[in-house]
Amino acid sequence: MAEGNFTLLREFLLLGFTSSPQQQMVLFVGFLVMYLITLLGNLGIFLVIKIESRLHTPMYFFLGNLAFIDLWYSSVTAPKMLVDFLSEDTSISYLGCATQLYFFVALACTECILLAVMAYDRYVAICKPLHYAVIMTKIVCIQMIASSYIGGFLYSLLQTGSTFRLSFCGSHEIDHFFCDIPPLLKLSCTNTYINEIVLPTFAASVTFSAVLVISVSYIYILSSIFRIRSAEGRRKAFSTCASHFVCVILFYGTIIFMYLRPTSSYSLEQDRVVSVVYTQVIPMLNPLIYSLRNKEVKAALRRLKA
Repeated sequence: MAEGNFTLLREFLLLGFTSSPQQQMVLFVGFLVMYLITLLGNLGIFLVIKIESRLHTPMYFFLGNLAFIDLWYSSVTAPKMLVDFLSEDTSISYLGCATQLYFFVALACTECILLAVMAYDRYVAICKPLHYAVIMTKIVCIQMIASSYIGGFLYSLLQTGSTFRLSFCGSHEIDHFFCDIPPLLKLSCTNTYINEIVLPTFAASVTFSAVLVISVSYIYILSSIFRIRSAEGRRKAFSTCASHFVCVILFYGTIIFMYLRPTSSYSLEQDRVVSVVYTQVIPMLNPLIYSLRNKEVKAALRRLKA
């Protein structure tokens, strides 16, 4: 932090959604229900895949990791947000803010890469079924997962470091419910030109690479499916990809809207609403989408209940 007229900023104040006690209580109940569903759904999927030997395949290995990521991804922001609804003190320390931002970006980027990995897995399963066991070995799957985590956490180190190299010497009020990059840039009293280039450039490179893998994979997948003569065969092939495709649309749609547009178009009030979708709603929906549309997962859940 620069010296002189600047004072050392030790904490930020999260303004959240509203200052009305009545609205805060309603929001608290709503977000608490969503968070509990997220925890139960993702933990349930993760444990079922771990316990049920029939689900020890590459596809469910990746799905289990997606549930694990969503479990922590939502937990980066939800507990603090819920506490703030019930407390008059909504401050977060400088270090706490940096830590929250780091894990939020790291897990979001890891999920971004993992969804591309899952698309590749479906491509191999449908387009190269005879070679699936040879290509998607246990070692290859572990390497893919490790690459997702390493890529996500290294990317976050760059983004968090470039954000917190800035000086925050004016207002300490973050007009958001968690520490995110756009509202933090608005608080900085130093030139954010580099950050406004770094954020969309690196976000675009990661997102474009993942979208490219997903797009190419689904082009080959659809081409193979349409060549299947049996209607039942086409339906079964579609069903193995439908859940993943829905999750991809939801996740990438909100991420692209939030981070791959000009900073001049940011509206913090609008962005808070969109942020709820990808920090709370999507992690809650992912296990529901996969479990409701997946016969093997539902069968495994019934066997565990029996």
